[in-house]
Amino acid sequence: MKTKHSHSFDAMPRDYAELCRLFLPRPIHDQTGYENTVEIADVFAGHEDSMSDGQNDYFDLLCDLIEKYERYTVSAPKLKSLALLKHLVAEHGLSGADLSRLLGKSLPLGPMILRGERRITAAHAILLGKRFGLRPDAFIS
Repeated sequence: MKTKHSHSFDAMPRDYAELCRLFLPRPIHDQTGYENTVEIADVFAGHEDSMSDGQNDYFDLLCDLIEKYERYTVSAPKLKSLALLKHLVAEHGLSGADLSRLLGKSLPLGPMILRGERRITAAHAILLGKRFGLRPDAFIS
């Protein structure tokens, strides 16, 4: 059953047990459970610096439950490695020069990779995977 309340961060309890009384975290088995968990987690998103220890633990648990559910139900779109890299660079507001610095190489390398003039090496893929939180093989065509 979908939750019926609108929540705000300021109105959320600061104590872990009180948060559990408001919305008891459970393994997510269906879309409704997923949506309810995301709804509560969204209340905390962006307030990490203001959270109590209890709120922080609660938010971490909700995020773990969401991540586990998404791992088995949400499939990522299949992108070619260069298209994925271009998307991530744009999404993070990076330039070709920023990409070069990320890879620790000469300044022209980043723009050359983005233009398709240079390939992403295994070493590059490892660095990109760490930076963007993806498996390195996502960057290898």
